[in-house]
Amino acid sequence: MSDTSVPSSFEIKSANLPLIALILKSASLNSLKVDWQTQFGDQPHFFNEDWLLIDLSHLPNQEHGGMYVDFKSLIRWLRQKNVVPVAVKGGTSDQIKTAQAAGLLHAPDVVLTKTSKSVSLGAEVKSVADDTLSSNTQGQKAIGLASAVFPSSETLPALVVDKPLRSGQRVYARGRDLVVLAMVNAGAEVVADGHIHVYAPLRGKAIAGATGDGSARVFALALEPELISIAGIYRTSEHPFPPDVAGKPAMVWLQSDASGDKLMMEPIKP
Repeated sequence: MSDTSVPSSFEIKSANLPLIALILKSASLNSLKVDWQTQFGDQPHFFNEDWLLIDLSHLPNQEHGGMYVDFKSLIRWLRQKNVVPVAVKGGTSDQIKTAQAAGLLHAPDVVLTKTSKSVSLGAEVKSVADDTLSSNTQGQKAIGLASAVFPSSETLPALVVDKPLRSGQRVYARGRDLVVLAMVNAGAEVVADGHIHVYAPLRGKAIAGATGDGSARVFALALEPELISIAGIYRTSEHPFPPDVAGKPAMVWLQSDASGDKLMMEPIKP
């Protein structure tokens, strides 16, 4: 008779891994560096040793054998940006072999989170007549970023900040919503992977859906930010906000249609 008791030294359980997915659209590391700088600038702590999957499925010419990707140089540079490449998917057989030789796992079965929205890094923005901004789709973008490919079964509670944020201060709600109960002054920055709620004047920068969630929204009791962004689509105070939302209770969300991505603004009525 076999012993079916649970061993005392270990247990085996299923687990979900929180990852971000880097969607390569060019094999050029120089193009990647330029677009990364355009999107994130000099923010060395934007990422915090986040595990990263490299998706090769959007590289051009995959049906003809694919492009050569210098994975060793790519991994070394990504580590400098405070992310940890752990896996690869979507490439040709030669690309996968090269990636595995560089230490990456082959993860062909993972999928992007359904609620996530890919962000074309380095996309320019332009003003349009209906007081919105849309991404400029002209030209090649080297990369895109998407939120977790393995959604966790546990939802993190919102990060709550109950003190005013002064110029130079930055708060990042990683993997969750952010609730601010006091003023966000000019020069301060609030960032969340989910929604942002500011129950006071919002005068600094607000970046919701930071890792690509296009369903994220920004809510404020007095909307007057220097910059507002959702999933990489942004608008600055250089373009005056519509009078029905400027300095008033309002919400901002991202609308996607055939014409592109647009930031939409709407008053919050009592």
